Amino acid sequence: MNPYAKFISDYEQLIQHAKSLPLGGLPPAPRPDVPFDAPRALIFSPHPDDECIIGGLALRLMREARMKVFNVAVTQGSNKARQAERFKELQNACDYLGFGLLATAANGLERINPKTRESDPTHWNECVQVIAHILQQHQPRVIFVPHDQDWNTTHIGTHHLVMDALARMPVEFECFLVETEYWAPMATPNLMVEISAKDLADLISALSFHVGEIQRNPYHVSVPAWMQDNVRRAEIVGGQGSAAPPFTFATLYRLRKWSQGRVVSVLKQGRFLSRAENPAELFAPPA
Repeated sequence: MNPYAKFISDYEQLIQHAKSLPLGGLPPAPRPDVPFDAPRALIFSPHPDDECIIGGLALRLMREARMKVFNVAVTQGSNKARQAERFKELQNACDYLGFGLLATAANGLERINPKTRESDPTHWNECVQVIAHILQQHQPRVIFVPHDQDWNTTHIGTHHLVMDALARMPVEFECFLVETEYWAPMATPNLMVEISAKDLADLISALSFHVGEIQRNPYHVSVPAWMQDNVRRAEIVGGQGSAAPPFTFATLYRLRKWSQGRVVSVLKQGRFLSRAENPAELFAPPA
């Protein structure tokens, strides 16, 4: 008898059961007391739901480093009939996690993609100015933005939108730049962040508040498998032949810094951040 048959059968049944769990409607997750003047982290989300999918490190920054985390709703999706509803779902998801929420426009920014950047500079520049204003107002220590090859045109557009906004900031402005992945893996991630079972359960619970999207495609139940696959890719972070950390779930990022008007490196080699370590040390000011 194949000893793995029951493992796979049980796993399949577990996934099917997860699809029947309630969507949203949960009381807010416990959150820490965050000082009023705490450093800020901004998640520039191409779509409502990205804050939950790639937000593992952001959640840890709020819970462990006592940072204020805000999700910036770059767009509210391309389906105009759903934009208002999607923003409400996003509000519910952020309220559940304890993230603040910043709107960019009444229904989010429109046509955020490489084609618009190339063919409609007037509209693009107006959108860049919206992001630059948010950066200027909030002076974040950390920002999260999709990497420039994240397949989906709005993800790629959001990358260029934020980078163009950074280029407009005063030369003395600086922040840590955390690039994220979802639709397409990065070729050169340099940071693997362990996500605890508790944090992952809360991220998926928050994702379930995006009811309209989940009803169309129950992708929330595949997030644990995606995070397991991230652990499998440990050698991309640590180097070929390096030992994989004993993580069950993790998210991959590329950590750099915006300083003096350009992107600079901050890690000499790939870094594995366990759940026993405080993520604040990644973003501590120089001694």
